[in-house]
Amino acid sequence: MPVTNDNGSLPRLRLRATAAAETALRGGHPWLFADSVREQNREGKLGELAVIFDRNDRFLAVGLFDPESPIRVRILHAGKPCAIDDEWWRARLQAALGLRQRLFDQDTTGYRCINGESDGWPGLVMDKYDRTLVMKIYTAAWLPRLDAIVTLITSQLAAERLVLRLSRNIQKLAETAFSRRDGQALIGDAPAGPVIFQESGLRFEADVLRGQKTGFFLDQRENRRLVETLARGRTVLNAFSFTGGFSVYAARGGASSVTDVDISEHALAGGERNFQLNQAFAGVARCHHEAVQADAFEWLAKTTHKFDLVILDPPSLAKRENERAGAIRAYQRLAEMGLQRLNRNGILMAASCSAHVTADEYFDAVVRTTIRSGRKFNELRRTRQAVDHPALFAEMEYLKAIFLTLD
Repeated sequence: MPVTNDNGSLPRLRLRATAAAETALRGGHPWLFADSVREQNREGKLGELAVIFDRNDRFLAVGLFDPESPIRVRILHAGKPCAIDDEWWRARLQAALGLRQRLFDQDTTGYRCINGESDGWPGLVMDKYDRTLVMKIYTAAWLPRLDAIVTLITSQLAAERLVLRLSRNIQKLAETAFSRRDGQALIGDAPAGPVIFQESGLRFEADVLRGQKTGFFLDQRENRRLVETLARGRTVLNAFSFTGGFSVYAARGGASSVTDVDISEHALAGGERNFQLNQAFAGVARCHHEAVQADAFEWLAKTTHKFDLVILDPPSLAKRENERAGAIRAYQRLAEMGLQRLNRNGILMAASCSAHVTADEYFDAVVRTTIRSGRKFNELRRTRQAVDHPALFAEMEYLKAIFLTLD
């Protein structure tokens, strides 16, 4: 079986999966769960290649093994056997970069270069902020391979620095076993503060060392652009504003005022700096910008202010499947409060980043809530993943947004 054994003299790690898992892997699912492994020839080591065979001893897939994770193998390749060698890795990186090659011009220097499983890099994402790259890994299986991955990245991309971000659940292991820490610079020096990049000609900060995700919510780019086209002459509420990405776009689009509401003082300060970075745009310079530090749910329930455009973009409300039903109720309540804060002839933009709530469930929750409000409405648009955040299987289909106009 011509699949590289990268674990020295040990026999190749061989697994067999349940019939249901075989079907899922043949259908393109990129994970083999621990409870779907029905046979294993030896104990596997973190990050080594595991070859999965079907019940007839035919090659099924190969991936990265993690002996402690419920996702026991993250699939790199399925179908016909192949050598997972340096050239294979190089081609895999070039394919991901090639997909983005013509998506952005010089006005947008911040975007996703690798989107995990959808680009064949399971559990790893990499974002570009001008000349700063940020790689975030969600599985410990990548830790033994970091040096090789960094060498590969530097051979394909010119960057001033590469910053490592680690999912919280692997940070302790990364530091104790591999001397890697969250926010560590793998190439170049760590930045002294946030780095600046451009999006649609606007300038934004990205806190690549400590910020959420890799420092900025790049996945909302297309929705921010749509908000800009709808904002002229409107008073805007940006609930769960983070560092004000939607707000700056709305201001450039001609909003008369923008109110940011977020529980984080640090995020609101970043939003104010993002406004200052874009004072060269007349709309931003003219727009009245107010920041309110508060829990957005509580603030929406208490305030009597009304707005012409309400943006609801909360953090994930369902991090686990058993939280799904409660999240749907919370989205309904949030939409209800947003509608109450909306003037006549207003626009509601409501988004969800909860992967455990499907797009159909989310859109249904918002639309049904709007119907119950008794207000006449028209649906402007439903949006999904950004072009640089492709989702090729269900678990990656997390982002959805709906735009409604109301009487």
